[in-house]
Amino acid sequence: MQLEKHPVTGSRGVVVTNHPLGSAAGIEMLAAGGNAVDAVIASLFALTVVEPMMVGIFGAGMTNIRRADGSNWFLNNYAVAPAASAADMYQTVSDTWPRYQETENGENDVGPLAVGVPGSLKGWCETLEACGTFRLADVLQPAIRYAREGFLVTPYLAGIVSAVAESMRRFPETAKTFMPGGSPIKSGDRLVQKEYAETLTNIGVYGPEYLYEGVLGSVTIDYLQRVGGILTRDDLSQYRTFPQEPVVGEYRGHAIIGPAPPSAGGVQVVEMLNILEHYDLGSMGFASVDAMHILAEVLKIGFEDRKQYTGDPLFVDVPIDMLVSKSFASQRREWIKIDRARPTADAVSGESPHTTHLAAADSDGNVVASTQTIHAPFGSKVTVPGTGMLLNNTMNIFDPHPGHANSIAPGKRMTSSMSPIIVTKNNDPLFTVGLPGATKIFPSAMQAIINTIDHQMTPQQAVEAPRLWTQGQDVEVEPGFPIQVLRELQRRGHKIKEVPLIGGGMGFIGFRDQEIIGASCWRADGTPMAIGGGMARMGSRFNVR
Repeated sequence: MQLEKHPVTGSRGVVVTNHPLGSAAGIEMLAAGGNAVDAVIASLFALTVVEPMMVGIFGAGMTNIRRADGSNWFLNNYAVAPAASAADMYQTVSDTWPRYQETENGENDVGPLAVGVPGSLKGWCETLEACGTFRLADVLQPAIRYAREGFLVTPYLAGIVSAVAESMRRFPETAKTFMPGGSPIKSGDRLVQKEYAETLTNIGVYGPEYLYEGVLGSVTIDYLQRVGGILTRDDLSQYRTFPQEPVVGEYRGHAIIGPAPPSAGGVQVVEMLNILEHYDLGSMGFASVDAMHILAEVLKIGFEDRKQYTGDPLFVDVPIDMLVSKSFASQRREWIKIDRARPTADAVSGESPHTTHLAAADSDGNVVASTQTIHAPFGSKVTVPGTGMLLNNTMNIFDPHPGHANSIAPGKRMTSSMSPIIVTKNNDPLFTVGLPGATKIFPSAMQAIINTIDHQMTPQQAVEAPRLWTQGQDVEVEPGFPIQVLRELQRRGHKIKEVPLIGGGMGFIGFRDQEIIGASCWRADGTPMAIGGGMARMGSRFNVR
């Protein structure tokens, strides 16, 4: 396999994000004596500056932590629907895919009616308080510095600004930052966000209450209600994160620790691995006809069960124990025929591939995986005047049609594919993996797990290996699969569709002896960074106790 990037190795810690400055912010915390949680939260705030199209403090996500003492900690800080929302609040344009998710005037996608109640800032601050060691003001410093002094725009950021320029022009506060003078920023431009630097500084002083109960929240709600939004001060002040027990499964002697519903990243990944455990994938070989056929059939099952069962557990009875059981997997396995594809209906979803994933690990044994989003590129495209703060469009993740598990309801969290997954063996961390990419996320994360456990790939090979994906329609495949294998899959009844990439930039941290290994794939600007070395030996000339 031809690899495009190189992994990093460090003894004291590793940080992996999808932007070099995001990773640098986390490494700065580790170098200053912080732990992996300090690193991830610093990286998240930094990414709101340098990767603003993907993540923001007015966003949503979830964080999966394996603490140094071996305990698990999972926090769902996903967005929720405002109290004034309703299942029929949007006028839909179609009951079938591909326009199933669209609404009249795109109200669930762009503009004030697309904004959900945010969980990111509160979730990040609670995670830092519970598991970190540094003050909020400390972990904010790299982000404030990048916003105030500016940074050089990457081709990736410039390309996304150009792609959404028409909708961005509708919102002058957003356009003045990313389209100064009316033209999209270009690669190599210096992007300065002084208003946002001030917002972050105030968050460091006043904490998350600055948004949820304070001045920033009041300014935001006043503006949204002037321009047609439905969020209220009560929506912000009453928002609560959702601490959950992670979903834990077992695959070939490994513990798979993933997010709980409304994410599919735990339940469906464990379910599909349970089905796959019956097959000797390692002997079949990566990219063999049988292995690819079985994987495609398992993905169909995962998506069908996701559509039928997975939703916000506060609103929908999600049968987690049944879905992750070995007996249920045995029943579902009977659907798979080795010589032919099983036709299924599409299991549609409105998720956006524009998300970010990051991870960190330290020498004490803390491992953190976090996936966060503002949904579409630059969210709703709305920036609150005078704050530099972009707002999410997470209402677009809901099914805009009433009567489904993922339909809109006040206070409800939308179904997600986020998969910040940690894998252990004999109670020791083995690796963590995750990525952005909407409905491509949990199938791709599962393939990285298979690559590592069944195919014995290195971390870099595991993240860069070609992927396949289907949710019941065409089987999408990345370049790199043998043409004769694809032809045989077609003979078995699969409709093959070759695509440039599946999912986004995958981040991977693995553990080997005393080393921590970080890897990022070619699909994004992913940058692993490591720290080694250490303090002077005790008893040296200038080292006193």
